[in-house]
Amino acid sequence: MSLQTLNDILLAICNDRRDRVMLQRGALSWVPISSEEIYRDVVGVARALESWGVRKGDRVAILSENRPEWTIADFAALALGAVTVPIYSTQTPDQTSFILNDSGARVIAVSTKNQLEKVLTIQRHTPVERILVMDAVETAHAVHMQGMMLRGPADFDPEFDARLRSIGRDDLATIIYTSGTTGIPKGAMLTHGNMASNIACSLDGFGLGAKDEVSVSFLPLSHVTARHVDFALLYRGVALAYCPDIAQLAQALAEVRPNIFVGVPRVYEKIRQQVVLKAAGFPKSAIYRWALSVGRAHRAEILAGARPAAFFWKIADRLVFSKVRAGMGGKVEEFISGGAPLGRELTEWYADIGIPVHEGYGLTETSPVIAVNTPGDHKLGTVGRPLPNVEVRIAGDGEVLVRGPSVFKGYWKRPEATRDAFVDGWFMTGDIGCLDSEGYLSITDRKKDLIKTSGGKFVAPQPIENSLKLNPLIGTAVVFGDRRKFPAVLIAPHFPALEDWARANQVDFVSRETLVANAKVQALYEGIIEDLNQNLARFEKLKRVLVVPEELSAADGTMTHTFKVRRRGIEERYRELIDEMYEKAEASGG
Repeated sequence: MSLQTLNDILLAICNDRRDRVMLQRGALSWVPISSEEIYRDVVGVARALESWGVRKGDRVAILSENRPEWTIADFAALALGAVTVPIYSTQTPDQTSFILNDSGARVIAVSTKNQLEKVLTIQRHTPVERILVMDAVETAHAVHMQGMMLRGPADFDPEFDARLRSIGRDDLATIIYTSGTTGIPKGAMLTHGNMASNIACSLDGFGLGAKDEVSVSFLPLSHVTARHVDFALLYRGVALAYCPDIAQLAQALAEVRPNIFVGVPRVYEKIRQQVVLKAAGFPKSAIYRWALSVGRAHRAEILAGARPAAFFWKIADRLVFSKVRAGMGGKVEEFISGGAPLGRELTEWYADIGIPVHEGYGLTETSPVIAVNTPGDHKLGTVGRPLPNVEVRIAGDGEVLVRGPSVFKGYWKRPEATRDAFVDGWFMTGDIGCLDSEGYLSITDRKKDLIKTSGGKFVAPQPIENSLKLNPLIGTAVVFGDRRKFPAVLIAPHFPALEDWARANQVDFVSRETLVANAKVQALYEGIIEDLNQNLARFEKLKRVLVVPEELSAADGTMTHTFKVRRRGIEERYRELIDEMYEKAEASGG
């Protein structure tokens, strides 16, 4: 069927009469959820919402970890023409209150007792009138969603189906609040047509749905990438196994053994770190280095979708590469990355161990996919060719501009910000990039992230940071130095690896503070930076390194909920240390 709205996805799922559309972890095993059960659950929740006065255009918030009820609540709201407002389960009460007030949400669906208590502490300061709770929580302040779901019809309801079809492409489907790397979050308004036009073609090159396939849904559904991917996979007949906690991902992969793996760069970085750490020590390190050298020689074949037939590659695969794949379930055929830049070196490493990771690119405001590499059309160092439903051009200053049916309607209640986001009908992505002669798009950096030193030189921090994060001793690296004499770097170590290194090198420590202050540790990270500087232009060289005693996180305002660096938050948190470092450099003539 032609995909016109998000409601068409629900109709496609239910018309297929599939026994396994979703999987939920039960007490002993993964429990399948059928098309009939999904239809019943969605209609039951939609009828309850309607009885509360929820009408077309009303906002319904969802505050939950990934689970089937997230998608059920989403489909139920969309069926009524209501507007879904996702909220990250990790957001604070104040952040949650801001979104509820800004969006004017009248109803909110929450997952657990903890999320319910979070909302109850702020409810009287928000427009929320009704609360749905997914878990069986004893409370007089919310209605159990399970009861609503079970009251749905046993068979198709023609009246409800007509309601689904009455929603049009131009109707608002969702307001997704941007992660706010540079300021107060803004609500991006995406219509049914925006998202449907993107979902219809974003996975065309992957040949999905031809067999009994499954994917693990673990990226937060509050993020546009995860929501888009889940919609697209459901539409193409791929079953979703919901993993509510990333700490449970390894177990879920081992049990479900998915065919498709979709992750953000931070997840791919963590997997690589674990592989490197496990390969430490003789003879494993020698075998690992040999296998990588063999894989490197066959990189082009892997990126072209071929499986090398060479004898030594087969040996390397048996000894090393197959074990990495086994850790990701052992059956994954397609690996996709989105949400942030993956980095060329990380892409090369995966290709060298026999895994082609197909990087895509997009933004919340573009629903989100603008371009993507595919198994049959992959070019290393790029994010692929633009999708057929969008046009891309490069502005005079290098900014990537986009237009097409998947570009958003505007920012909720922010007409000035909406006007500022467009130039002559083209959406300004805020990213710096280029299109090559073959039509492949490359992204260099965020326009606002470019560092201009006091000497007038521009430094793009992301490629430098991506190189540093390949080191297993580094958790997060942030380059800074705007309007300063030289660029420097702040490093949050990968503490499990650093602590192992300290014990192996007789470095005593009683806390992370004493560990990073140790002269040997300081010299260790200065050496890493010195090695990196050999490959940088003179004006790019990092002349100072600041090692901090904590990991960066969304909780302290230094990362977004999708693991992207919040430079403003980092500069605010560490301003005194950064200023002191530059003052000392100035005093010493550095």
